Order: sequence, then C-alpha cells, then structure tokens
Amino acid sequence: MLGSAADAEDVLQETWLRWAGVDLAGVREERAYLVRIVTRQALDRLRTLGRRKESYVGPWLPEPLLTAPDVAEDVELADSVSMAMLLVLETLQPIERAVFVLREVFDLDYDEIAEAVGKSPNAVRQIAYRARAHVAARRPRGTGSPAEHRAALQAFQRAVETGELQSLLDILAPDVVALSDGGGVKHALLRPVVGAGNVARLLAVGWWKRDAERSAELVQINGGPGLLIRLNGEIDGVVAVHVENGYVTGAYHVRNPEKLSRVERPTAVSR
Repeated sequence: MLGSAADAEDVLQETWLRWAGVDLAGVREERAYLVRIVTRQALDRLRTLGRRKESYVGPWLPEPLLTAPDVAEDVELADSVSMAMLLVLETLQPIERAVFVLREVFDLDYDEIAEAVGKSPNAVRQIAYRARAHVAARRPRGTGSPAEHRAALQAFQRAVETGELQSLLDILAPDVVALSDGGGVKHALLRPVVGAGNVARLLAVGWWKRDAERSAELVQINGGPGLLIRLNGEIDGVVAVHVENGYVTGAYHVRNPEKLSRVERPTAVSR
C-alpha cells in the first residue's frame, strides 16, 4: 500500500502499540480488528506521503527491496510488489489503493474491507470496480520468461560495466521508459526519458559515473529482475527492469540513499 518498507514498518509499530493497549475481552474478531487498524494507519500515512511527494525533487520511485528468488515463483505476489505495479498503484487515490490491495492481493470480502476503510459494502464494491478498471488499463503486460530476463539484465550489465550498448539496443522496446530517483541528494533524471535511442544515449553519456570503478550484480528487486550497482565497491543504486515479450519496457534506477537500506540483504516477502 505504501511503496516504502520504512513507512510500512512504522505503521506496523504504531499498530502494535495500539494493540498492546487493547482490552482483548472487548474485541469480537482479532484479525478484522488488526486489519482495520493497519489499513487506517496506512491511509493516514499515504496522505502524508502524498504531501511530501508534492515537493520531491525529480521522479519518485518506490523503495526497492532485495528479494529472494522464491518470490518470483509466486507470479501474483511478485507482480503486486514489482516496481512497475507499485507505480501504477501510485496513480490511485489512497482509499482506492487500500480497497484494491485488500481485495485483489489479500482477497478480503467486501464487508471486511468496508469495516477497515469506514465505508458501506456497496460503496466499497464501487470503489473496487473503479480501481480494478484503472489498474487494468495501466497494468504492465506480461513479465517475460527467465531467459528473457537474463538476456535483458546481462545487456544492462555490459552497458554499465563496459559501455557496450549494441546488445542493450537489441532488447530495448521502442517506447521504453527510464526513470531515476535521486531524491535531490544524488544526481538523477529530473524527468522520464522515453525511447530506445534516448535511453541508450543516456547510458552512453554517463547514467553512472565514468570516473569510478563500476560493477553490476544480477539480483532480484521487488520480485523481478534487477541490478545492484556499486561504485568503487560502495552501493550506489539499483536498477529494476520490466520485460514484456522479450523487450525491456521500463527501467527504474533508484539512487536516493534513504531508499537503499533494503538492498544489502534479502527482505522476506509473503502473503
């Protein structure tokens, strides 16, 4: 719901503190009670994040997570936490996002969602319908095979480490979109770069520093293919890619140091 592990942990901590002070004798159904607290805390945090993003320098990308390979085996779970999908969810209003996640990811019934968000079941059904249609119209199509992922990442890896771009040009979709997030702290793109030629030229002129020793490790980022980039041995950022029909349609480069705390070791993701 939040696109940020740090904010999610804050919400869980706040929920735990509230839960610790509850008289359990007055709680009819513990799970539903906890879902309601977490959802409402997350909605409050979403509104706060929305205000922060209004003054954010450059594009905002979700916080990347280094995930274990088994996350990718659960296709629906991997899709729900992917960079591309989280960016689609960013286009929903907070209440729409909460309803969509509770219904589509966690399969809660409408009555339980209504309790969690403080709406009637009929209103929740309408919100769910609108959110589902909105996401369906923007949802990335297909994720590509493991072999296609490997080819895409290896081409990016060669481009990062050697500057060799031809193999990268071969797998970039004509309308590929590159986004980077430096948060005003690290150098990054201030607006999206669109098109295979433009993205390739971006790499050629130095998406990464050319006067440093660069390495790119193949990893899983948010349940999908990605690269962990190091400059002079220090983590400098990550690149998550989205592959459709054998071509890279999205490249998401996160350099903001505040968002890189979850790429040093895998984060457990389950449902």
